[in-house]
Amino acid sequence: MPIATINPSTGETLQTFDSLTQSELEDKLERAANTFRTYRITSFAEREALMFRAAEILESDKSRLARLMTIEMGKPIKGAKQEVEKCALVCRYYAETAKRHLADQMVETSATKSYVHFQPLGPVLAVMPWNFPFWQVFRFAAPALMAGNVGLLKHASNVPQCALAIEEIFQQAGFPDGAFQTLLIGSDLVESVLKDRRVAAATLTGSEPAGRSVASIAGKQIKKTVLELGGSDPFIVMPSAKMDEAVTTAVKARTINSGQSCIAAKRFIVSTDVYPEFERRFVEAMKALRVGDPLKHSTDIGPLATEQILKDVESQVKTSVAAGAHLLCGGNRLERAGNFYEPTVLANIPADSPASCEEVFGPVAMLFRARTIDDAIELANGTNFGLAAAAWTTDPTEQSRFIEELEVGCVFINRMVASDPRLPFGGTKNSGYGRELGEFGIREFVNIKTVWIDEQPTGENDQTE
Repeated sequence: MPIATINPSTGETLQTFDSLTQSELEDKLERAANTFRTYRITSFAEREALMFRAAEILESDKSRLARLMTIEMGKPIKGAKQEVEKCALVCRYYAETAKRHLADQMVETSATKSYVHFQPLGPVLAVMPWNFPFWQVFRFAAPALMAGNVGLLKHASNVPQCALAIEEIFQQAGFPDGAFQTLLIGSDLVESVLKDRRVAAATLTGSEPAGRSVASIAGKQIKKTVLELGGSDPFIVMPSAKMDEAVTTAVKARTINSGQSCIAAKRFIVSTDVYPEFERRFVEAMKALRVGDPLKHSTDIGPLATEQILKDVESQVKTSVAAGAHLLCGGNRLERAGNFYEPTVLANIPADSPASCEEVFGPVAMLFRARTIDDAIELANGTNFGLAAAAWTTDPTEQSRFIEELEVGCVFINRMVASDPRLPFGGTKNSGYGRELGEFGIREFVNIKTVWIDEQPTGENDQTE
């Protein structure tokens, strides 16, 4: 795939970029290693000031950065502005909390003094996706830089201008040269960067195949990785749910970012007691969504990011309908320039059809019936993914069961799934491992070092490991 800005609303190629030469890539890797040696010993106060400045730049330049996202990958402009605001939020969060999250933890032992000490690892490679081109990067970069690491960004090839803009933000904020660098390279060069001795660890948000590749390469080098992969999140509606809120949130949860989100609700598992009402109201609301120019604030659904994604969604829906799924609305690409697809709802979906067992990355919702809470939990867990889940019920017993029994990294009760800088984020099963955000996220790429001090050595040694 070429490194290029292709407007998904028109299909027009706006700008292309050359991949880094081997010499240029070598210079960036060496700069990262050299910068780390000095940046790692800067104080938290110094890093805080820089990160607060990055937040200020994001906020002051919000309109331009949002427009850049929309033009490169089609995100509706309302969501793009919210994404920039959220990036500023995560910068401020870690500027305020990193020192506390990484403070020495004293532990009482027989030593004169013993404690846990946290130290940065080094240059960390981030392989990031196009769907949230700023947020996915900043939720890695803010904790990594506050921990004293330096960042190397290999962004998706269809959002190069976003990648360069992020590097510029950190430069303008005053971070030292080499603290955060964008690598304009194709996927074919990721392996060589991962294998480079100067790269200490890697994080990837993306597809399951990409995650397997990065994990395999890094594993052979004995390097730490964090993976946030795909999802097929369930959205469960029980009889006690507040239907107005459940339906309104269900539509938003499926169509946020035009349906191109790993944590978007995709499988709507509804109690048979309330299924007819939910289906009717949900389909009506999906039909009412406005599809069109993502630069207009009135637009709900913009184009899919690439022509290939559009073709994939179109194929998954057609194959599922041919297998017996009922098409309740939508099901077609729009007859206009750009990668536009109608908001679509499927029901009575065969278990072996693409809509049932694959991640559909577009505005396509799948409806399922559940007779009991046991059925709902079984359906929700009946996938290889385990990223997140939402359950709508006012019954405390049902809430407890969903919290305990859903096989996911995040459970939201009576709320849409969303990431929050204050809470850890990540999945289980084929949705990946490790955590981003919160205190757990900032500790993923640090050396957790045990320190034991005896002022007067006794000469005794513990012979156990």
